[in-house]
Amino acid sequence: MDKDSFRKGVEASLKSLDTEEPIDIYFYRPLGYRCALGFARWGVHPNVVTIISIVIGVASGVFFYFDAWWLNLVGILLLVWANVYDSTDGQLARMTGKKTLWGRLLDGFAGDLWFFSIYFFICLRFTMSHDWESERWQILSVWLMAAFAGFICHSRQCSLADYYRNVHLYFLKGKEGSELDTFKQQRALFHATPWKHHFWWKLWLYFYGNYTRLQESMTPEFQRLMSLVRERYGDDVPDSFRNRFRELSKPLMVYANILTFNTRSIALFILLLAGMPWCYFVFEITVMNVLFFYMRYRHEKFSSMLYAQLSKEGEANG
Repeated sequence: MDKDSFRKGVEASLKSLDTEEPIDIYFYRPLGYRCALGFARWGVHPNVVTIISIVIGVASGVFFYFDAWWLNLVGILLLVWANVYDSTDGQLARMTGKKTLWGRLLDGFAGDLWFFSIYFFICLRFTMSHDWESERWQILSVWLMAAFAGFICHSRQCSLADYYRNVHLYFLKGKEGSELDTFKQQRALFHATPWKHHFWWKLWLYFYGNYTRLQESMTPEFQRLMSLVRERYGDDVPDSFRNRFRELSKPLMVYANILTFNTRSIALFILLLAGMPWCYFVFEITVMNVLFFYMRYRHEKFSSMLYAQLSKEGEANG
C-alpha cells in the first residue's frame, strides 16, 4: 500500500477530524490502522482485539508496583500498546462493518480496567514502601485519594468527555455517525430483554443504562435543548442548526480529548519516571477536575442559549 492510499485509509477510519487530537492523528491512529489491516486479513473480530487490549492494559499496572524506572518503562510501553489496540478495535469495526453494542460496552470498560489496575498497584507500591505502624494515616490517605480520583473524578470526567464527543458527532454526521444513546432507550431495551438465555447481556444493559443516566444527569441544559430539537425536528435536524451547534461545540472538543487518555497518560508517565506516581491522584482531583467543570459550564451555557433562540424562532413561526 502506497503512502497516499495509507493516509486516505487512516482518514477514512477516523470518526471525525473535529473529535481527534494530534497525538491520535499522528501516532495512535496510524499504528492502529496498520494493526487493523492485519487483523482484518486474519479475520479477527474487533471484540477480540478489545479483550487483548484489556489484558495488556491491566498487565501494565503490575509494572507500576515496582520502584524501578526500567520496569515502570515496561509498564508505560504496555499501556501505549493497549491504547494502540484501543484505536485498532474501533478502526477494525468501521473497516469491516462489525460494529456492535457489545463492542462499544467492552471498549468503554477497557479503560476503566486499565486504570483500576494502575491505581491498585500504585497504592500497593506506596503501602509496601511505608511502615504501617508509624505511617498508617499516610497510607490510608493515598488509598482514599485513589478511590476518590478513580470512582468519582476519573469516571465522571471520561463519561462526560465521551458524551460530548458523541453529541458533537450527532450534530456533525447525524444519528448513524454517532453513538449517542439515551437512558430511556436503554431502559426500554433492558425491560424488553428476558433474563432467561440473556443474563449477561441484560446485566450489561442495566449498567450501560446507568452510565447513560449519569451522562444525562450532568447535562440538564443540554437535555432540555435536545428534547426541543427532537420534538421539532426528530432526527432530521436542519443544516443551519447543525452548523450553529458545531461552531459552539468544536472548541470544547479540545477539553473532551484532554479528559480522556493522552493527557492523563503523559502526566502519569512523567510522575512514574520521577518516582512519585501517587501524585497522579492529586493531578486528577485538581487539574483534571478544573477542566471538567469548565468544559461542562461552557457546554451547558451555550445549550441554554440555543434553547432560548430555538424557542423564540418557534414562537415567531407559530
